[in-house]
Amino acid sequence: MIDLDGKRYNTLNAELKRVFGEKVAKISIDGGFSCPNRDGKVGFGGCIFCGEKGAGEFTSERGTIKDQASEQISIIKKKWKTDKFIVYFQNFTNTYAPIEKLKSLYEEALEIPGVVGLAIATRPDCLDEEVMKYLSELNKRTFLWVELGLQSIHDKTSRFIRRGYPLEIYDKAISNLKIENIRIVTHLIIGLPYETKEEIIQSIKYVGNTMTWGIKLHSLYIQRDTDLYKYFERNPFRILSKDEYVEIVTEGLMYLPKDFIIHRITGDADKNLLVEPKWSGDKLSVLAQIDSVMKEKDIYQGQNSIL
Repeated sequence: MIDLDGKRYNTLNAELKRVFGEKVAKISIDGGFSCPNRDGKVGFGGCIFCGEKGAGEFTSERGTIKDQASEQISIIKKKWKTDKFIVYFQNFTNTYAPIEKLKSLYEEALEIPGVVGLAIATRPDCLDEEVMKYLSELNKRTFLWVELGLQSIHDKTSRFIRRGYPLEIYDKAISNLKIENIRIVTHLIIGLPYETKEEIIQSIKYVGNTMTWGIKLHSLYIQRDTDLYKYFERNPFRILSKDEYVEIVTEGLMYLPKDFIIHRITGDADKNLLVEPKWSGDKLSVLAQIDSVMKEKDIYQGQNSIL
């Protein structure tokens, strides 16, 4: 299996080209959301690895959705020739607000010329009945996917990272979204403190067995603006080497279904805040090594999948 990008795994870029017939660019937006793991509803301080911008280091400065999109589109068009865009609501928990606010923001995004879809990052415990009803309606009129931050299936890790919900909540969210035929993307972090290679592979297999649409594999990185950095200063833990990370990812890809869409395969830290691992700051090098190892070992996504 070689995708449209010449990769041995299914990239999002290739999938969007297949669906829309041309390059589609993603616009990362800050919708001004908070998180129940920060405001006290679930917890305070957020997940231990989460920075001050809530994973939105590369969004525009807060402004209207249209202003942020306009700024990013002007940058994108200098890199790629495209007139089609997915608006990605990235920072914090993007369904954690009154339904009127969600509708206002999402509808504003859909009115932007060239926007063909929405990507919404959220938590599995922030998809109540009213939100699900609206997402189902949106799914009927635009290309929609919902991203869920799972990170790991293991209880000990969930407690350590202060995720704030059990695995059963993720399972329930998957079930509800699948009923509405909404595309689902699950986030996993590779290299979380004290997890073994076997435990990481278990998480990848678990997500693969959900028979959903896609996955994001993030390399763990420590930024100075996180509680993880404070913990690391007091309790230095072992960080995966670049070679170890590539080994785990390439093996994990073999267990994912062949039709799974790989949205991300490494991390994207703010280099001004990055503490460890230093190698994660060179994203292109990590991607190149993954490609090289897969070719050298004749590895393809899905070759060990039972689905």
